[in-house]
Amino acid sequence: MATFVDRVVLHVSGGDGGHGCVSVRREKFKPLGGPDGGNGGNGGDVILRVDSQTTTLLSYHHAPHRHASNGDFGKGDMRHGSNGETLVLPVPDGTVVKTKDGKVLADLVGEGAEYVVAAGGQGGLGNAALSSQKRKAPGFALLGVPGDEQDVLLELKTIADVALVGYPSAGKSSLIASLSAARPKIADYPFTTLVPNLGVVQAGDVRFTIADVPGLIPGASEGRGLGHEFLRHVERCAALVHVLDCASLESDRDPITDLEVIEAELGAYAVDMSYAGSEGVVPLNERPRLVALNKVDVPDGRDMAEFVRPELERRGYRVFEISAVSHEGLRQLSFAMAEIVSAARTNAASAPAPARIVLRPRAVNEAGFTIRKEEKNLEPLYRVLGEKPERWVKQTDFNNDEAVGYLSDRLAKLGVEDQLFKAGAVPGSTVVIGEDDAVVFDWEPTMMGGAELLAGTPRGTDLRLADFSSRPTRSQKRQEQQDRKDAKAAARAELEAERKAGIWTESANYKGAAAEDGDDQ
Repeated sequence: MATFVDRVVLHVSGGDGGHGCVSVRREKFKPLGGPDGGNGGNGGDVILRVDSQTTTLLSYHHAPHRHASNGDFGKGDMRHGSNGETLVLPVPDGTVVKTKDGKVLADLVGEGAEYVVAAGGQGGLGNAALSSQKRKAPGFALLGVPGDEQDVLLELKTIADVALVGYPSAGKSSLIASLSAARPKIADYPFTTLVPNLGVVQAGDVRFTIADVPGLIPGASEGRGLGHEFLRHVERCAALVHVLDCASLESDRDPITDLEVIEAELGAYAVDMSYAGSEGVVPLNERPRLVALNKVDVPDGRDMAEFVRPELERRGYRVFEISAVSHEGLRQLSFAMAEIVSAARTNAASAPAPARIVLRPRAVNEAGFTIRKEEKNLEPLYRVLGEKPERWVKQTDFNNDEAVGYLSDRLAKLGVEDQLFKAGAVPGSTVVIGEDDAVVFDWEPTMMGGAELLAGTPRGTDLRLADFSSRPTRSQKRQEQQDRKDAKAAARAELEAERKAGIWTESANYKGAAAEDGDDQ
């Protein structure tokens, strides 16, 4: 038996972008072939798409972790990496996508509606794409950017025009089976219906959808029974039909009491207003409602229906005496539902159009980043936030000095250094780029930008990042040379003293000793 799941937490991640390639063309008789490293491919996206053949979120309940494929690495000879494949996840019509804190990201209604829930990462550029007049043969490439990752909550809200509500075993499943071609499970025990059932009804020229909601009991809006989980399936309905059991075998129940209990639960249920738009959502107990007194084919049921009908009409309800078994009164009920649905559709068509979304390009003088001054361990800290700086940091290979120098040039060109000066940063200040997994720098504003300083240096190096502090000065070199001379002279003196003492038979200054022996002869 298939299980119905209408609420899951989905962990999605887009594919990572492939790294760019560092390569130099090597061909016989062409020593200066130039860079030919290809670009990395983009990572695949994760897309939620409405599919009419999907009716439950069960597959994501069993496998909640979904990841799109990564982009391939770039290769030499200008071979670019292939892009990762897009991962399309089918969802039922009426699925609402939310963050874990309840913020609505998308309301997917209609066949083919889709939402990119996790974008793939951008592929890195190879050294061929990074070459320029001043940087003719880059010794580095850009890394691929990781894909987006997030946890989203998927909630299914059934798409139906009319909802049938009532106590367990009130005959809602039998009614929907009589009005439409739907064939839900029907039995004579409570809570037979465990999932919402949909059926399509044709009344004259109007075609609409009805849904029966699993039986409600007192306390359903607080989580008792099945109603708390399934009341959200009536949030999209234009009208409600109270199906009241007029032939209940329980002595403490009657149709009016059942109606009051269900109305109280509908009023206590908090409708989700987060995706409703500017007009909001009408509470369940304020929507058009009809009353269907069911099971009038039973003698006791007909007597009960005739007894309670005047009181229900006095309260303002439109009452219909029906039998889901004999089909008595179903035509009148279906046309009454069609009348309400037609009015709701007319009001929706005449409603003002939603406000236009105006897309404005970024201003010319907009920096594209912000600098926030913070404090850590009683020391100032400057945090750089912005889409470009954070992406550039992810693309940088910090094991390659030339790549780090290229990042410095990009940040300086963007204006980060000037803004740090204005924010009060001084040499040696701690600068952080990004929020999570941020990169920390000890800022050195004296570093000169410009690829023209790289001429004649090995690939992958940058003179601006060389550690000149370890090189000895001229006076230090003189002192080291003098120390070496003194050490040699001390060693000779020690050996000569040992020779005179008879320890050695050969003088430490053997050339001078041999000359003296020749003179003696």
